[in-house]
Amino acid sequence: MMGAALYLDNNATAPLRPAAVSAMQAAMGPPANPSSVHFYGRQARLQVESARADVAMLAGSRPSDIVFTSGGTEANNLALSGFRHVITSAVEHDSVLGIAHNFSNAGNSGAGNPRASNPRARKMTVIDVDPDGRINLAHLEAILGGLEDTSNTPLGQTIVSVMAANNETGVIQPLEAIVALARKAGVAVHSDMVQVLGKSHLDFAASGLDFASLSAHKIGGPTGVGALIVRPGQALSSLLRGGGQEGGRRSGTENFLGIAGFGAAAKAAFEDVGHYRQMGGWRDALEAQVMQARQDVTIFGRGVDRIPNTSCLAVGSKSSETMVMALDLAGFAVSAGSACSSGKVHESHVLKAMQAGEGAARAIRVSGGWQTRAQDFEKLAEVLAEL
Repeated sequence: MMGAALYLDNNATAPLRPAAVSAMQAAMGPPANPSSVHFYGRQARLQVESARADVAMLAGSRPSDIVFTSGGTEANNLALSGFRHVITSAVEHDSVLGIAHNFSNAGNSGAGNPRASNPRARKMTVIDVDPDGRINLAHLEAILGGLEDTSNTPLGQTIVSVMAANNETGVIQPLEAIVALARKAGVAVHSDMVQVLGKSHLDFAASGLDFASLSAHKIGGPTGVGALIVRPGQALSSLLRGGGQEGGRRSGTENFLGIAGFGAAAKAAFEDVGHYRQMGGWRDALEAQVMQARQDVTIFGRGVDRIPNTSCLAVGSKSSETMVMALDLAGFAVSAGSACSSGKVHESHVLKAMQAGEGAARAIRVSGGWQTRAQDFEKLAEVLAEL
């Protein structure tokens, strides 16, 4: 229970874990610039590296592969900015689509555009998705197979970027098959893994991915801190110019307090994966109860694998905004689509890409977290059945 409402909007942000609060409070005392060589700086450096090890353990990577950032959005930008051709899907997070869209605009032809005939202009190619929101592997294979014939961009400067699980629907993408196709074509692969971190034990080292983006506040850490995992041997150029922190891969004084909280949240989340396995059953029971009680229910992505905490559904004929407000008055905090649009409620680009029709304007997202219990889903099911 969070305040006056049951909090079921964890894909937007999760409540701070007590361990993260304690770690940040402990870090607030002495001066702490991890780049300083005196006693205080060395102590701060030890804490940063300890947090790096905890995040790496949760992600299944080496600590040296972790580059701390200001969040998942910066991690996505950092990974993709070094490539001239981004192949991505229509259901990606806005931070990926925004990068790719800017790439595409930079290469548009037309009078007055000095880059119109520039073979180095960046470009974007969009992979189709099916009605369940999973990418069309045959389309990706065709795109990759035609790269040498259709693109002036060398293969080494092309990257495939597909999220591990969608933030709105929870739909899990076939990353293993995506990586295999990209490897066959000789191009790099990035995945936004923000929504799967902490819900399962990841194994970045064995995944074949070149880059993966993470965020602290989705697992009960603080906002304003995240990470990019970089496979050894992959070049990475800092978006910022400055002191060369993070091994020269991300300049700027480290967010020491945020990193301390991220590490503590990651350590706690590692022990909490079983909670999410249980939550899949609670989510399925909610959906079954609502569908049994009503005929006007659509559950998006229900026919494919989803992360266990997420349900995206349309109930009745009311708009997403109306449903969110009605549930808020009934004592439940849920959302409509992504929460990364400055508080605006608008039709979901994810559901549009899934050809959801009118359902795209009526969908709400329910997402549990580390503090969610079975009775929270049960109470919501009762309200949705009668609302």
